Amino acid sequence: MANAPLDVLIIGGGVAGLAMALEIADRRPVTLLRPGVEAQGASRWAQGGIAAVLSPQDDIEAHIQDTLIAGDGLCDEAAVRFTVENGPDAIAWLLSLGVPFTPDPEAASGYPYHLTREGGHNARRIIHADDATGRAVTDTLLARVRAHPQITLRDDLIAVELLTDDLGACCGARCLDAHQRPHDLVAQDTVLATGGASGLYLHTTSPAPASGEGMVMAWEIGAELMNLEFQQFHPTCLFDPQGPPFLVSEAVRGEGGLLLNVRGERFMPAIDERAELAPRDVVARAIDAEMQRTSSDHVLLDIRHLGDAAIRHHFPTIHAHCLTRGLDITTQAIPVVPAAHYSCGGVATDHRGATRVAGLYAIGEVACTGLHGANRMASNSLLECLVYARSAARHLSEPAPGRTLTPRPSATTGDRQVSSEKLASLRQRVRQIMSARVAIVRQDEGLAEARTTLEQLESEFHDLTRGGAASVELHACRQALTLASLTVASACTRRESRGLHYNPDCARHADRTPQPSRQIKPA
Repeated sequence: MANAPLDVLIIGGGVAGLAMALEIADRRPVTLLRPGVEAQGASRWAQGGIAAVLSPQDDIEAHIQDTLIAGDGLCDEAAVRFTVENGPDAIAWLLSLGVPFTPDPEAASGYPYHLTREGGHNARRIIHADDATGRAVTDTLLARVRAHPQITLRDDLIAVELLTDDLGACCGARCLDAHQRPHDLVAQDTVLATGGASGLYLHTTSPAPASGEGMVMAWEIGAELMNLEFQQFHPTCLFDPQGPPFLVSEAVRGEGGLLLNVRGERFMPAIDERAELAPRDVVARAIDAEMQRTSSDHVLLDIRHLGDAAIRHHFPTIHAHCLTRGLDITTQAIPVVPAAHYSCGGVATDHRGATRVAGLYAIGEVACTGLHGANRMASNSLLECLVYARSAARHLSEPAPGRTLTPRPSATTGDRQVSSEKLASLRQRVRQIMSARVAIVRQDEGLAEARTTLEQLESEFHDLTRGGAASVELHACRQALTLASLTVASACTRRESRGLHYNPDCARHADRTPQPSRQIKPA
């Protein structure tokens, strides 16, 4: 089903997609696709805050250096500098929109809002809205988007593939509605803001994380994927196998939380001089190793020494949520476990969000700008969303001369209904092999096993879906299988341990001039 051509199509309604829509809508009409269920996506679940140089006691060069160190030698320094230098303006813009950041009545840092500190940062530079920053920013932006006359919100369609013209330029997206009927949204410019790939793993920090759908859609039309092997695991997800995922913010450690093993022993000082404030890859590996050493399925995060008043003041959301799970964090240590959290790799872009495919842009976690390198530093993610969304909006605010929008026909599909249960089972098996063999620690033998298993699952998928009718579940399963295989290929290619890619079969920093890993679909 064809629709009237659109000007700007944004796919994804987290912080990146909402910010870009607002920034460009005064000049160009926008159609924004976002899930109808508020719980989906990662932005809303971000607790800690946004890193930016705001205090007179901090400086730009310090933030740049902290980011480069956390990225373990693989950051693009120009991207780091661009992001950090544009950080204060991004925060000022959010404040102008009314985001309710937590004030600091005493202004101890010389800044009127409270700034906390997180792993990898050598200064207090994390501005936050209590411990629910993502929700506060998303709600504020969404209210503004809904009120803007030039923005059309669509929650009735899900994009499943991108459209291209005869020259290979992107010209919109094919979507499916609730009845699995196709709708082609043809657009002058298309922006992916679809999130990362944490959903490739069993345990995540979001209830409904993306599984790299946008990454695969871009790759299938010729975009470059970069650094897929660098999947970040947040060190501290609430350990509760019977309940939904819940992130315990890094700010808890930033305010003095201590990591203990199940015997009540602190273990981080023996591993890194920064102890609990070491970068996430260091802390996640340490927890993983401690769990194996003590034959336990979790460790403990203890903040009882901060006192009841401080805990309730700094972490009201975490405190309230844990109470619903039968845990009072003012009197009990928090059981935690690492969980898949953030994809440092994705669709390769420049500082404007442009990909190597004309007409296609990517912002937020779906993109790989070079900012994070081999490991994302805490609270640089929402910063990246804002800076690159606003940069892309500025770049696209003056449209290029109109082009003829004639999409090539999409591949025909059959009419046989494919079992949703069998597709769900295949996706679960993808998550199992990725969690077992391509997680915090991966080895050559395990990567080879993952590659073989994924090939078998791809064969099963093709047998299952041959002649099948298109559906959101079918496309999502195919995309998860594709990205899992590409991730394993990237991990096998990197013959060193670096950042989030920790392989004891490879030497640490074997490549003294490391290069990004790249995946480009053959012509």
